[in-house]
Amino acid sequence: MAKQQPLQREQAWTPLQNRTESDTKIKLTRCGKITLGILIMVIATVIIGLIVHFTTNGKTPFYYHVSFKVNNIDYDSKFEKSYSQEYMDLNKKIVSLINETFHGSQLRRQYVKSRVVQVSRAKRNVVIHTVLKFTYHFKNKAAKFQEKIERILHQKLNGETGSLHIDSSSLKISGMKMPTAENLLNTCCGQRTITPSGNKIAGGMNAEEGEWPWQASLQQNSVHRCGATLISNNWLVTAAHCFINTNNPKEWNVGFGLLLSDLQTQRSIKNIIIHEDYHYPAHDNDIAVVNLSSPVLYTSKIRRACLPEATYTFPPNSDVVVTGWGTLKSDGTSPDILQKGAVKIIDNKTCNKEEIYGGVIKPGMLCAGFLKGRVDACQGDSGGPLVSANRKGIWFLAGIVSWGDECALPNKPGVYTRVTYYRDWIMSKTGL
Repeated sequence: MAKQQPLQREQAWTPLQNRTESDTKIKLTRCGKITLGILIMVIATVIIGLIVHFTTNGKTPFYYHVSFKVNNIDYDSKFEKSYSQEYMDLNKKIVSLINETFHGSQLRRQYVKSRVVQVSRAKRNVVIHTVLKFTYHFKNKAAKFQEKIERILHQKLNGETGSLHIDSSSLKISGMKMPTAENLLNTCCGQRTITPSGNKIAGGMNAEEGEWPWQASLQQNSVHRCGATLISNNWLVTAAHCFINTNNPKEWNVGFGLLLSDLQTQRSIKNIIIHEDYHYPAHDNDIAVVNLSSPVLYTSKIRRACLPEATYTFPPNSDVVVTGWGTLKSDGTSPDILQKGAVKIIDNKTCNKEEIYGGVIKPGMLCAGFLKGRVDACQGDSGGPLVSANRKGIWFLAGIVSWGDECALPNKPGVYTRVTYYRDWIMSKTGL
């Protein structure tokens, strides 16, 4: 009934819109001379351009790890989850305090951003660990720059800090290297720097760079075979059936990026763990985790998706998005650019109707798509992510592209591995 090969959703190509810029012309007088007013405007424009150039270019980014104890906040294990309300509320308070501190200081032009990257326990209370980013022209004065940051922080923490009772004597600051710092600044799961409009579409369309930063390409001997989802610096989750021909890690590698022809970050694979109860050609337990040979560092374009707890629910008719480089139709051509398709979750009872899948949908499976067809996964999308955003815009992994009857046919929606059903299994293999 179903294709026994990696599936992908059907995506309709959406032509890229070419943008044109109108030429700006300087009008001449009848004598062919530029008027004095226009000349002044031209000179002013050049000066402003130079000022902008020298204030936005040539700056060196500096990163700092800053930690301090907060005496009036009790430690809560929910602080460990970056998508929890407790963590987000605490992060908002701390970042607001740091923003206020530097926006009102002599370093307001150099300060870029900050984020809480860890909350550790200090007896009953907490120690806040943050990463701060600045830009500065003079690299040789980095030591004095750090001293200035520390002095400003000490002055603030000894003064008015709102509802936070901070132990100023606990303040520690140290410099950080860019890759490590950017990894921490981008460590929160399910968040994107690219949030374009137009996700609710009738068919598939081109994704944008950084729009789906957890999407990975699983490649056998450097040829794309399946999709996968980044769930930590070291781990991916994908479909077990991607490895029916071979599960030798030496034959596989992973790439991240927008274009298959130009993947920016690649890693070899250390280990492939397939669910013990997966038996091809059956579709049950179609899940595997992949351990990278070396960690991939998070950036604005490479991030992890959030793993839902086992109790998390994705209600029927919820909006979800599937992504991949799969063929645009059954046995069709594959795109070079990552595709995205907006679909709806279909409850298992409906999906098990005789005219749909006739009772073969198990509790560990999830259906998504439209009963009219239109948008679906297809060959090559297997193992890729089906994600859903919560009310706060944080994206959770709902499903893994698994199987389906051809692609985008009426009454034949895509069938996915239900991630919540296998959440404990993922934890047992990865510790996540």
